[in-house]
Amino acid sequence: MDDIRTKAGFFMREVLLIIGTSAASVVALFFLTKLLGYRQISQMTLFDYIIGITLGSIAAEMATDLETFVQPLTAMVVYALTAWMIAVGTNKSLKARRFLVGKSLILFDKGVLYNENLRLAKIDIQEFLIQCRNSGYFDLNNIQTAVLEPNGKISILPKVESRPATPQDMKLTPQQEMLTANVIVDGQVMAENLKHCGKDEAWLQKQLSAKGITSAKDIFLATCDSQGKCTVYVRMADRCQIDIFE
Repeated sequence: MDDIRTKAGFFMREVLLIIGTSAASVVALFFLTKLLGYRQISQMTLFDYIIGITLGSIAAEMATDLETFVQPLTAMVVYALTAWMIAVGTNKSLKARRFLVGKSLILFDKGVLYNENLRLAKIDIQEFLIQCRNSGYFDLNNIQTAVLEPNGKISILPKVESRPATPQDMKLTPQQEMLTANVIVDGQVMAENLKHCGKDEAWLQKQLSAKGITSAKDIFLATCDSQGKCTVYVRMADRCQIDIFE
C-alpha cells in the first residue's frame, strides 16, 4: 500500500513539474516573440522561419525535460537575441540585408516568363500561376510584371489597361467606406457587433426574412456595412466540382 502511494506521489510530482515547465516555456516564447516583433508572424523571411521552428522545438524540449530547464531556456534566449541582432543589422546595412534576407527576383515581365529565375526561386509554373490567381489575376495577359519578394510572396504590377479604374481617374470624390462588421458567423449571431453597427436582433431578423431565411443557423456568414447593408452567405451542402486549373 505504501509503495502504491509512493508511486502515485511521484507521478503527481512529475505531472505538476511538466505543467510548470510547459507554462514557463509558453511565457518565455511569448516574451521572446514580442522581442522579435510582429514580423515573425506576418512577414517571415527564410531566417525568421528557421528561428521560429527552432524556438518551438526548444520550447517543447523545455516543457518535457524534468531534470532542468535552464539549458533550453538559455538556448531560446540566444536564438532570439541572434535573430534580433540580425534584424537590427539588416535594417542598417543593404549588403547585410541582401545576404541574410535576400533580394527581389523578377519572374515575369512584359510577356516574358523567366524560367531560370523560377528555377532559382524553386517555384514551378503551377505554383506561380496559383499565386497569380490568389492575387486576382487569372490571365497572364493582364500582368505587366511579377516579382518574387524576399518573404516568399509575389508582387504583381498589372497592365495599365487591366488595372481597376480609380475614382481619381474619373475625377470623383466618393464617400469613404468604413469597416464591415460580421453580424452572423457560422450560425451564431454576434450581438456585440450588431450593437456596434447601431442595429439589434430585430433588425437582423427583418433583413433575413426579406431574403427568405427563417433561422440564423442556416447562415454561414452575414455582414453589415457602414451604410446598413446586410449581405448574407447561406450554408452550402454541395461542393464546387469545377477543376480547370491543371
